[in-house]
Amino acid sequence: MDNQSPQLIACHDCDLLQQEIPLKPGCSASCSRCGAILYRNATDSINRTLAYTLAASVLFVIANIFPIFAIEVQGGGSEINLSGAVRYLWNQQMKSVSLLVVLTTILIPALELVTMSYLLLALKLRRIPAGYPILLRMINIVGPWGMIEVFMLGILVSLVKLTSSFKVIPGVALWSFGVLTFLYAATSASFSARDVWAHLGKKPGVETAA
Repeated sequence: MDNQSPQLIACHDCDLLQQEIPLKPGCSASCSRCGAILYRNATDSINRTLAYTLAASVLFVIANIFPIFAIEVQGGGSEINLSGAVRYLWNQQMKSVSLLVVLTTILIPALELVTMSYLLLALKLRRIPAGYPILLRMINIVGPWGMIEVFMLGILVSLVKLTSSFKVIPGVALWSFGVLTFLYAATSASFSARDVWAHLGKKPGVETAA
């Protein structure tokens, strides 16, 4: 006789406790009360999320180093990168906006990408990352505050306005930010904390990452 108690899961929207059911690959379970998605049986989500995260990390570095665009005026020109834009906002007495850009476009996305890379790489190497409950909680907290897509929208609006008065040359960072926006969204969509917990549960006794 199997005395193992059924696994219960609480709906994130209405808090209804429900029993977990096995799912076929690619399928999802919905709340019986409100219809919200409870969990999915993602196919190879760890490897896919890791691939998205590593690709996004490379583009994130490129986007922060290279110029976003250049402006040509009467034979001269100047290049604008992310750090330069932040300094310009700060010098123009828009310090709150400057700090907001730093937090939502640089620090928080960098923290999320580093945390995700460390967590998923450790699982890929069949190791349990040290402090993984804190890492998962951190990802859940900082995730909504990463606003790369909002920053990208602001860049596009600025470019439209500048092209009416100046010759604007798109830089490497602009294309990197564009692709990064999609990769960042793909990473968030493919990542499943439930799959990570299940993956950890399947590896009893494996080495703990330092």
